[in-house]
Amino acid sequence: MKKIFLGLAIVGAQLMFAQKVTGLKVENNQKKEQPATISKDKVNLYDDNFQTFIKALQSSDYKAVNEVLSDKVKEIVTEDVLKKVKDGIDVNKKFEILKVGYYVTMDGISHPNIKYKYAGDSSSKEVISAVFEDDGKLLGVLPAKKDK
Repeated sequence: MKKIFLGLAIVGAQLMFAQKVTGLKVENNQKKEQPATISKDKVNLYDDNFQTFIKALQSSDYKAVNEVLSDKVKEIVTEDVLKKVKDGIDVNKKFEILKVGYYVTMDGISHPNIKYKYAGDSSSKEVISAVFEDDGKLLGVLPAKKDK
């Protein structure tokens, strides 16, 4: 009888301390990555909006600047911010497209990005980066740093 009771106690202890096993299913719901290239039509649209932005910035026409800015950044961008951007960019020089790609923002969304250099500048030390929405509106402009 003691052997049966001991056997039942061991089996009972194992059942009492047993862990529950559950199944795990992995789903791949990641967003599809956009292709690394941007069509020439889109690049031309983005470039036209950037050139419009530069012309409006040069003439200090802030209403025209607001027309090419995205609705997401219109509230943040003030005339002081635009003056700082204007100081960081030589608006009298022509721009050439250096590189086209995508910029991933902090929320994980990829936006089209065009990097410009000044025409005739072979060193490419001063690069201006422009980030766009898919519809061509400007999200941001990172002016070149001048070391003077």
